[in-house]
Amino acid sequence: MVYVIALLIGLMVLVLFVIEKREVKAIFDEQMGRGIMTAEYIAQLNLENLLFWDEEGIKEDIEKRIDQNLIYVIFYDRQNKPLMANDFIKSFSGIYGSSNLASDVQKGDYFFERKRIPVDEKAGKYMSVLEIEVPIYVEGSPMKWGSIKIGLSMEEVRREELKTRLMLILIGCSGLLIGVGGASLLARRITRPLKKLVEGTVKISKGDFAQKIDIGSQDEIGNLAESFNNMSRQLFLTREKMEAASKKLIQAEKLASIGRISAGIAHEIRNPLTSVKLNIQKVMESQNLDDVDKEHLDISQEGIGHIENFIKELLNFTRVSELHLDRFSVEEIINESIKMIRGTLRLKKVQLEKNVQGNLPHLLVDGDKLRQVFLNILHNACEAIPEAGKIKISLSQKEGSEGRNVRIEISDNGSGIPEKDWETIFEPFYTTKSTGIGLGLANARKIIEQHKGIIQVKKKKGQGAYFEVIIPCEGEK
Repeated sequence: MVYVIALLIGLMVLVLFVIEKREVKAIFDEQMGRGIMTAEYIAQLNLENLLFWDEEGIKEDIEKRIDQNLIYVIFYDRQNKPLMANDFIKSFSGIYGSSNLASDVQKGDYFFERKRIPVDEKAGKYMSVLEIEVPIYVEGSPMKWGSIKIGLSMEEVRREELKTRLMLILIGCSGLLIGVGGASLLARRITRPLKKLVEGTVKISKGDFAQKIDIGSQDEIGNLAESFNNMSRQLFLTREKMEAASKKLIQAEKLASIGRISAGIAHEIRNPLTSVKLNIQKVMESQNLDDVDKEHLDISQEGIGHIENFIKELLNFTRVSELHLDRFSVEEIINESIKMIRGTLRLKKVQLEKNVQGNLPHLLVDGDKLRQVFLNILHNACEAIPEAGKIKISLSQKEGSEGRNVRIEISDNGSGIPEKDWETIFEPFYTTKSTGIGLGLANARKIIEQHKGIIQVKKKKGQGAYFEVIIPCEGEK
């Protein structure tokens, strides 16, 4: 902006300087032309007096014409000697004493010169005069009869020049103000978006990739802002993918660690447990046991069964199992899962509501594994809801950015899951129930992720839990 204003000032001064010189010259030329015409006019009026050497007539005419603009008039004879003049100029011998015209002057020639005549030398006051001298010719005669010299006051010219300069300065200042105002608006138009751009890039550089630079202009700055927004959006998505990958890597490391520990624990427990189980079975075959001893042994055998189930569930979680993929209808898998807990549903008088969208595609999945997922969620819902509670199942098709998916929604009106625990419940060994080891939902997530799907807890209107399972229609026919 400083450079633009400096350039504007320089251009304005140059333009005004050129215009001022031309205007002043035009004013001076106009004064010059007026002076020549005045001199020739006075000479023409006094030509007859000059021919007859009527000095009184010439003097009378001169005195009559002297005013504030015409300062002096001097007539010269053929020998360039002063013939007649007004009284004022006679005291200035340098002006009055001699003619300035050359001896070989021609008709139409003239002489001019700027002079300063002292008005009050003590006070330092001077009068600026434009002196013009023209030759006098008589029609029909080639000889010069004399010359006339006049002195015109330059005060009016100076006033006109001053007026012109003031007008030009006013125009220049107005133009400069308009230019500075325009430069300011232009600078603001440029710097404001740049300031927003800089602020946005600083925030982006600090890791705030959700920051959006809001610039609506269609110029290069707007394009740059849009490029920054695209870049920050890509960085945000990349960071999300990296965080997700990091979480998966941590989860995989955690599961691997749990797997190694669990395999060792299971091996150390299973061998002695098998011996204990066989010995209890052998003791129970004895005919010498009373009812109390048999009851104690039954309780021990039941406890051993629980331990075996725990070891089996633990090994299933830690083992990397292969999927046996085939074409299945999700609705059929849900129906089979419902059949397996029908007794529990009937016992608790559960109201089961099922909504299925038509023309759902068959999915290439492991039916047994998915049945295990849905059975686990339904079993948890049965335990969470009160008697005569309600479970709702919805199956629909969903169009996503990566293709078509099948969405399974299972909700209940039970006690629900606190929002702070929505992610924690999928962690191994986390449980809010008095029974169980907390591997059910961890296994469910593992199976769904093996199918490249998503399982998550979402908000629900009213009381209860709401699970959403999304499985991509990969390999659909």
